Amino acid sequence: MTATISTEEIRRQFPALDRLYNGFPIAYFDGAGGTQTPGTVVNAVADYLLNHNANTHWEYPTSHETDAIIESARHTFADFLNAAADEIVFGPNTTTMIYHLSRALGRSLGPGDEIVITELEHHANVAPWQALEIERGVRLNICQMDPETGQLDWDDFERLITKQTKVVSFGAGCNALGTVNDYRRAVEMAHSVGALALVDAVHYAPYFLCDVKATDCDFLTCSAYKFYGPHVSVFYGKRDLLESIDFPKLEPAPNTAPERVEMGTQNHEGIAGAAAAVDFYASLVGQAASLPSRRERLQSAFNGLRAHSAPQVKRLWEELSKINGVRLYGPPPDVKRTPTISFVIKDVTSTNVARRLAERGLFASHGDFYAQTVIERLGLAPEGLVRVGCACYTSDEEIERLIEAVREIAR
Repeated sequence: MTATISTEEIRRQFPALDRLYNGFPIAYFDGAGGTQTPGTVVNAVADYLLNHNANTHWEYPTSHETDAIIESARHTFADFLNAAADEIVFGPNTTTMIYHLSRALGRSLGPGDEIVITELEHHANVAPWQALEIERGVRLNICQMDPETGQLDWDDFERLITKQTKVVSFGAGCNALGTVNDYRRAVEMAHSVGALALVDAVHYAPYFLCDVKATDCDFLTCSAYKFYGPHVSVFYGKRDLLESIDFPKLEPAPNTAPERVEMGTQNHEGIAGAAAAVDFYASLVGQAASLPSRRERLQSAFNGLRAHSAPQVKRLWEELSKINGVRLYGPPPDVKRTPTISFVIKDVTSTNVARRLAERGLFASHGDFYAQTVIERLGLAPEGLVRVGCACYTSDEEIERLIEAVREIAR
């Protein structure tokens, strides 16, 4: 069952959608860089700060309540990723968590060891491994993309996987182009040579329900602010790896998973809000509300949201393609992709396009989105692309407003 509640019902849960700019109702097409938050998430953050605010593991009620809220959030994200609760680590953002993992793994790597990434990565999945090239003498191999299609060159990827490969760090989705990569295939290839596999799911997890058991990845990271939550990162690691890898930590800190991976005091109110964001997803199931488990409700909601966004993406792609001077990048809508579309308008900088869209109440991202290699390979540096994306609250009327605004700017 894939039915979700109506877009109108969903929109009523987002106070930000009531805002006007220049007399226009705001249409948020910037979800790939961070979505708006529903009232239930805001309430969860406020409830923690107003009623439970404390540090952990002490013998008084609000500390016990904080422990319980964090433990409950671990179970919530265990359902979200199909993991165990003690395999869920919280952190400030994905960039920090990948750096944290690279520091830990780098302690046992050196000359002769190799790491494989791709050209489709956010720089959070590039710079940490580049640092190991300098500091530890490892070799960083980068799989090529096809600039015409925005797709990965799997023949090149296979060539780069060797007996010297120790880590494969792989983006499941490209935040600049909407490309979806087969991360199960990447994990299988990594494991075939005994390498560890990290999946960067920041641009994938908002649109496709992850399953760490089915894909057997060793690590996976995503960010709650990309799926209607606060600015908190969620990091999954297999329990034995979280227990055995030499993560940097303070000596008095807990030495058991998952807390041994978490550096310092966490963003407790953000964790409470992140868990509420998952439950918000699970509430969008319409007729499937009777499904017995949160995981089943999440799967139904994700299926329904994709069914809702697919015609919007198709409409955007087809209509923008008809406009003289507009060029689109990334895979077309008949290929598995995220609801994120990037384009340029001839003789108008991406900065100017975004500014002129904003004047009409249409908020869109522009630039390189930290996917620096992608933009360079497309020959679009330094201005980059204009990026628009559909979220659960995107309406068909907003899609039409965007198409017409791009037509006007291109004229």
